[in-house]
Amino acid sequence: MAAARAAVGTTAARRALTAGGALALLVAWVASGWASNYSEQVVLGIASGSLFAILALAIVLVYRSTEVVNFAQGEMATFSTFVAWSLLQWVGERPIGVWLVLAMTVAIAFAMGAAMEMLIVRRVAHAPVLNTAVVALGFFTLFNSVSAWRYGNEPKPFPTPFSADTIELGAVTITYHTLGIIGVAVVVMGAMFALFQWTRLGLAMRATAEDPMAARLVGIRVGRMLTLGWALSAAVGAVAGVLIAHTLNLSPILMFNLLLFALAAAVVGGLTSPGGAVIGGLLIGIAQNVVGITDALGGSELRVFWAFALILLVLLVRPSGLFGRRRARRL
Repeated sequence: MAAARAAVGTTAARRALTAGGALALLVAWVASGWASNYSEQVVLGIASGSLFAILALAIVLVYRSTEVVNFAQGEMATFSTFVAWSLLQWVGERPIGVWLVLAMTVAIAFAMGAAMEMLIVRRVAHAPVLNTAVVALGFFTLFNSVSAWRYGNEPKPFPTPFSADTIELGAVTITYHTLGIIGVAVVVMGAMFALFQWTRLGLAMRATAEDPMAARLVGIRVGRMLTLGWALSAAVGAVAGVLIAHTLNLSPILMFNLLLFALAAAVVGGLTSPGGAVIGGLLIGIAQNVVGITDALGGSELRVFWAFALILLVLLVRPSGLFGRRRARRL
């Protein structure tokens, strides 16, 4: 058991070092001023890729435990962001108020995700996978409809807790909001990594995802772990919604396109791998931004095409994703 745990930890650490090394090279490349035509797009790609990664991480948290893709993840995040907008009308839009509302929204989303699992998802846990997928689509419609009914379809401006000023990094001029997105994303992803690698609770969640029956035999409360997975997923998604709302303005379709890229990131990285979801998000974010200014590849009109072409290429080589694990099936 100890040897297996050490092996898993070594693999995870190796992947983390690989991702960290790649990011360090990107930062050095941007700061040096090389390839100035692309440096700014790479930084913007890291920012958008960080949001894809956060939402992809939320998708993976649910999939690992239930083997169901939560198509409502984006709408849950949108609804949570509307809740944040409502709270801002009461707290005020000063930066300290936005941070306070973000913390409150994460707590509300956490409770919402837990309630969804306990009241609805748990009751269809043993139904065919297609039935559970239909429930997820039902959540999608529910949250989208309630958001449109309660708040309307008119886009609403959303404040940022970061300064509106810009900063120069080598050949790149970038806003503090963009840097803030990257910073918050790093904190969220680092917290998730620490949870799963170094805490008893995280190890229990991983054990539940690997083999619920074996986890139950060793005393792990599987139901509680599944509830926690949904709760964390909703909370992480809420962070992505609040971060992107300033850029896109808040509306019931805020997260739709983001969800498509997040699903792509989760598939590229591997639906069973949180680390893979992060790397997949960064890859797709950088790819679609760089392609957007490359006329030889079709420019901005084909940026979505090339992002999803990357998915097909990865799946042809590794059907389980870059870091996903193949599950053996009993005959």
